This record gives sequence, C-alpha cells and structure tokens, in this order.
Amino acid sequence: MNSPVKRENAAADRVSHFPKHIREEWVGRVYVYACVALLVVTIFSIVWFIASKGLTPFVSGAIRIQDLLTGRVWKPEGEPPLFGALPFLAGSAYVSFIAAAIAAPFGFCAAVFMTQIAPKVGRRVLQPAIELLAGIPSVVYGFVGLSVIVPFLRDTFPGQGFGILAGSLVLSIMILPTVTSIATDALSTLPAGLKEGSFALGATRWQTIYRLILPTTLPSLLTGIVLGISRAFGEALAVQMVIGNAPHVPTSLLQSAATLTSIITLEMGNTVGGSLHNNTLWSLALILLVMTFLFVFIVRLLERRAKR
Repeated sequence: MNSPVKRENAAADRVSHFPKHIREEWVGRVYVYACVALLVVTIFSIVWFIASKGLTPFVSGAIRIQDLLTGRVWKPEGEPPLFGALPFLAGSAYVSFIAAAIAAPFGFCAAVFMTQIAPKVGRRVLQPAIELLAGIPSVVYGFVGLSVIVPFLRDTFPGQGFGILAGSLVLSIMILPTVTSIATDALSTLPAGLKEGSFALGATRWQTIYRLILPTTLPSLLTGIVLGISRAFGEALAVQMVIGNAPHVPTSLLQSAATLTSIITLEMGNTVGGSLHNNTLWSLALILLVMTFLFVFIVRLLERRAKR
C-alpha cells in the first residue's frame, strides 16, 4: 500500500501535469542560472563603476595617462597639482615580486615534504599549520611586522626599518599558504607510475624530485607564484603599516616607499567625491584592476600549458 506522502506527491503530479523530478530539475536550474546571472551582473557593475570613475581624469583632459604612469611626483594639493603614480607602481612591483621570490622556495619545499618525503606526517602536521596562516587577518601580520621585523631591520641595517624589505617579508608570509597549497595539489596529482618508472631506472629520490617531478609540475608551480604575486599586489593594510608610505621611487630595499593600495587607503577618505584628486585615486584603483586581470590571464595560460 502506498504511503500518505507518496499518495500526496502522486496527486500533486496529476494536478500540476509535471512529475516531481522534472519540477525539481527546473527549480535547481532556475536557481543556478539566477545565481550566475547575479554574479555576472555584479562583476560587470564593479568593473563599470571603477572604469567610469578612473577614466574621468583622462576623458576630461585634466591628466594625461602617460603623465600618471611615468610621473615621479605626487602632489595633489600643489599648484599645479601633480599626479605621478610611478613611485606607487614601483613600490607595488618591488614588494610583490620580492615577496614571491622569498615565499616560492619555502612553499615548494613544504609541498615536496608533504607529498614526496613524509606525506602522512607532513599532511597531518605541516598542512594545518600552513592553512592557519591563511586565516590570520592582515592587520595581525601588520602588527607582527611592526613589532618584530621593523625593529630587527632597524637594529641590523641602517635606516628606520620601514621600507621595501619589511613589506616584502610580511607579504612573503601572507602568500606562503597560496604558493604551498597550489604546489601541493600539483605534486599530488602526478601519476604514481611516473615516479616508480624513475626509481626503476635507478634514480634516487632526490634525483626523481628535482629532475622529474619539479620540471613536470613547473607550470602549476608557476601558477602558484603568479597567484601569490596577485595577492601581494592587492594587499593594503599589512604593507601600509611597515613600508613607510613615502611617495618616491625607492633605490634601496631599506628605503621607505608606498604602494598603490596604501596610497588609495590613506587618501581616499580625505578627498571630495568627484574632485580631480578623488578621480585620480580611482584611476589608481583601475590600474590595480587591470593588473589583476593580467595576472588572471597569465594563470589561465599556465593552466592551459599544464593540461597539455
């Protein structure tokens, strides 16, 4: 005998003329398409908003784009006002690439340890510790950098401790989980027969690692580095606390500098909406957005190469 629930569902199917599984499929399909449409509209709205604000100084003729990109002087309140963003571009590039250069070897070594040398112990002990780094707020990293790294650099090297090196060290710790996670995933997906074949030919474990495993997974490892650089390029608070925020092109790792994100967060709240200064800060935000798109494009190219 059919249960009351089945009899009710059968009655509902006869009334609606559509079986239950078809109604559930349509409900799920409509929900997914609605979420995707909302996501696409949100992304395009953000891009349109930033682009409309950021392009205003160039469209109105108040600033030439080449002057913004190559100018070395940032004096928004000067007569005439000067908006040279080269110091911020240089600061962002320096701290991002140096942080990636510091974090990449540690991330690769941690991934090799977790997947090739001590998989059980590594994944049980080291992986949770690295994942914990990803959950720490950026302001905590900034305080640690301000309390530990800056005094250490001040006591060890000439200068005040604030600068490119301090910002790079803080960022290298912040992007370490990104580099390590992607490297671990890449090394874990290698076919077991590849390593066994290397051992069968007489290669040692280390020869197999640096002559076979690392070259094979190189595109995926580079993807982790690019994503780490992208994360470092957009980081604001932690870098702002240790870099010194001086608007000039640094000539030394120990000199104070400023980044695109730090100058935007410092000055955006002190400007009037629609003013030239405010719109120029939106132009810097547009540059950050374009750089993010560039990093995503590079990651896609590397992923396509890794699949071949």
